[in-house]
Amino acid sequence: MSFHFSRSKIAAIAASAFIGGVFFASSLDWTQGVFAQGGGKVKTETLAPLPAGAPNEGFATIAERVTPAVVSIQAERDARRARPNQQQQRRNVPPGFEEFFNQLDPRQQQQGPSESSGSGFIVSKDGYILTNNHVVEGADRVKVLMSDRREFKAKIVGRDPQTDVAVLKIDGSGLPTVGLGDDQKLRIGEWVVAIGNPLGLNFTVTAGIISAKGRGNELSGLNRDTYAITDFIQTDAAINPGNSGGPLMNTRGEVIGINSAIASQTGFYSGYGFAIPITLAKTVMDDIVAHGRVRRAILGITINDVNAEDAAVAGLKQIAGAKVGGFSGEESPARKAGLEPGDIIVRVDGKDVDRVSSLQRQVRMHQPGESIDVDVVRYGERKSFKIKLQEAPAEAEKVASNDDKPAEPESVTNTKLGVSVEVITAEVAKANNIEEKYRGLRVLTVDAAGPAAQKLGRDDIIVKVIRPEPATAIHNAADLTKVLSRMKNGDYISLLVYAVSQTGPGTRVVNIRIGD
Repeated sequence: MSFHFSRSKIAAIAASAFIGGVFFASSLDWTQGVFAQGGGKVKTETLAPLPAGAPNEGFATIAERVTPAVVSIQAERDARRARPNQQQQRRNVPPGFEEFFNQLDPRQQQQGPSESSGSGFIVSKDGYILTNNHVVEGADRVKVLMSDRREFKAKIVGRDPQTDVAVLKIDGSGLPTVGLGDDQKLRIGEWVVAIGNPLGLNFTVTAGIISAKGRGNELSGLNRDTYAITDFIQTDAAINPGNSGGPLMNTRGEVIGINSAIASQTGFYSGYGFAIPITLAKTVMDDIVAHGRVRRAILGITINDVNAEDAAVAGLKQIAGAKVGGFSGEESPARKAGLEPGDIIVRVDGKDVDRVSSLQRQVRMHQPGESIDVDVVRYGERKSFKIKLQEAPAEAEKVASNDDKPAEPESVTNTKLGVSVEVITAEVAKANNIEEKYRGLRVLTVDAAGPAAQKLGRDDIIVKVIRPEPATAIHNAADLTKVLSRMKNGDYISLLVYAVSQTGPGTRVVNIRIGD
């Protein structure tokens, strides 16, 4: 029986590896014929804030001011056969998101030219436009329609799949523009307004409130890119297919987000929408215009959010922070600075880190080559590091699969963790490109009522016991049994776990409370 990673495991690991949560990075996926601009940043406009007033009066004023700067985008694609990796990506889109991300069946794409529509907004008088990457991805021609019925041919200046942001350019001067606000000042419950072109109904205005901020791992399925950054604003303003790329505004008439996705089983509005924070989108735009690409700084780590067990092991009073699971390689900036798997990052440059998305946001505001101060908690001990950020690599390495069928080793059940495991033999390791240092115990089954439920999964490889000390490399079942024999119910064990996700191989740290 060959050693393959199950689909359910891949989905589970995608959230934890989030590799790039803070690998974060730049591997850009440019369309053919992308129009790369040189020069400085886009000269955006600062507009006088609108006066406060009753909601209906304020909404009307916002609509009157902003609608002229909102555009309808028509993206045309010539007939072409979908690549195998594109087909795989479509199969992995969560239910309800297929329509919004224009995830058509590959067989439909082969029948002829296709056209999709979306929204955008003008941010400079000379015609720079912000929209979503998925609105124009793969487009051969892009057309922009304004509310006064003027039409323009648009050039794709650049795209960033990791943040789902794209920059377009039309030829013009004295064009109407929007003002950009500060999404970091938003408060949950605050009124917001969305303008876009849903379902072919151009320049539709809807209103709602900010439902949540910093939506991160909950929505990791929206973007399976290795270096995807997931940091959404959640709103209940009605957003439908065609709203993609349109502005989400505060009551001052300032854009605070780019409408990007909805949560729905049908693909249409059912109460929740998500927007990309404008401060993040603007840094992407400035990079694209100034450098012709996104220069994304990375720490070179895999991370995931902290759970109750992690907080207990680290001695944290609050369940907050970002847990280090592993590194991008020997040259990882964080590794060279002294960080270790299991560390909980709690502050960056004096600002608290409450979750993965907030760490992403803070690192994303820096450029490669800059240094940041990082505070971590390492099993109850607080430590500080200065880390010089690197630029993300162009492409992430993938582990090749192999269909050979090496002999299946004998399995062993461990009751204290509630898992059955087997040794990774040399044949299995070779067949699945597993490095020597990651040859440990492969998880076969997990007791749904056991201590490891929802923490370990099939095909996880237990590589090392980090805590209790001394750290112990796990080569066979006896190694793990020896450590567990010294532990009693209620104790915590910290495991370094290796696994392959859709974004590639990586490690994470799993903290488990022992029980019979």
